[in-house]
Parts: sequence; C-alpha cells; structure tokens
Amino acid sequence: MDGVLVHEGRLIPGADAFISRLRDCGRPFLVLTNNSIFTPRDLQFRLRSSGIDLPVESIWTSALATATFLDDQRPQGSAYVVGEAGLTTALHEIGYVLTDNAPDYVVLGETRTYSFEAVTTAIRLIRDGARFVATNPDAVGPSSDGVLPATGAVAALMSRATGVSPYFVGKPNPLMMRAALNRLQAHSETTAMVGDRMDTDIVAGLEAGMRTILVLTGIMQAEEIDRFPYRPNRVVPSIADLIDEI
Repeated sequence: MDGVLVHEGRLIPGADAFISRLRDCGRPFLVLTNNSIFTPRDLQFRLRSSGIDLPVESIWTSALATATFLDDQRPQGSAYVVGEAGLTTALHEIGYVLTDNAPDYVVLGETRTYSFEAVTTAIRLIRDGARFVATNPDAVGPSSDGVLPATGAVAALMSRATGVSPYFVGKPNPLMMRAALNRLQAHSETTAMVGDRMDTDIVAGLEAGMRTILVLTGIMQAEEIDRFPYRPNRVVPSIADLIDEI
C-alpha cells in the first residue's frame, strides 16, 4: 500500500486508475500492508480519503495474516497483545482470548505509543513460557517528523531480554503471501506482486513463487537494486505504467 498506492497519505498519481481498472476487469487483487495498527475498515476509509475506492475485503494486513497463522496453529487460544486495534480486532474475530494470565502467545504488533509497562509484561510472560510472535520485522516506520521505532526494533529489545526470537508473520515471510493467495483462491504462477521495497515486497513475492514488479515511488531507488542478490522481474517508475497492461 504505502509507496505503491499512497505516499504519506497522498495519492500516487495513477494509483486510483490502476485500482479502478482492476475492478472494472474483474481481476482479483489484494492491497497488502505490514502495518498492523489499523483494521481493514480503517484503511479502506484512509484510502478513500486519498481518492482510492476499494472493498474492505481487498485489504490484507500483517495483523490479519498473524491471526490466520495463530488460528491454524492453535485455534481458540489466548494471547497477550502489544499493539493497536488492527491486531486486537483480528485476534478477537478468530475467537482468541486476550489476557495477561498465562497466555499461549505474546503477540507484538505496531503502535505509535509503545508502553514500557506493556513491553515489560510481555517480556515476563515470554520468560514464563509464552510463545513469541510478531506481526512484521520492520525496524522503523515513517512519520511526518521522521522515522519511528517499529515492531522489529521493539522485538529486538524483547529478544535481548528473553533470549527468545519471535516468529515474524508479515513480509518478507512468504507465509503472508501464501495466505493472501489462498484468500484470492489464486495460484502463484498467475499472480504478480507489486511493491516498492526489495527487502520485503520483492523477496516475499519471489519466495512465494510470484512474478515481482518493483515501483520507484517509494523507499527504493533504482541505483540500490544491484546491492541485493536477487532482482525483480521488472522495474517500472510507477504503478501508473502498468494500467494499460491489465
């Protein structure tokens, strides 16, 4: 989503036409984000405010992917959550109990206001045996004032304190991509991943067996691509350059 359709809340030119073309053609698609703060309905509203109209069912977040993973691993379980409504709502909807009393999991997600008290509780629960899962490994996130510490950075703190590494569900874990493919009832061989980051979007698409397309409207610059040991199938300046190919 960020860097492909919008950039800091502003529409990337052509993104609205790209989504409209997908919908007009009946082409199945999902808009992905590693951000677990917001519910799909929240994100639908934010995108609509930017000029992009899409159904809530077309939004797939790391929070939803995490909930799907937990429901598969330990149905009707319990978790202590450090995160926002996007994550807690997703866990409630799969029937999870949110508790600090001997939970099955500690689940770490994104929040703009990490509480030292909540992180301390999470560390103690992990040391007492709770399994450690995190929505995504992003170390920093954007804001209007500059970068903010994100899930990956706080997970590193908690790992150092517990000696336990989390299982990251979101990109670049291909698990998030395969769950998205299942949601679309699609096959990787006939699906493309469009993203703006080599280290999350492109490698996740590659490892899930999809074709990959890098756009240069986000965090990655063209001269940085060769630093990576893998390459996207295509590089285009913007998602607008793909409209006529749908």
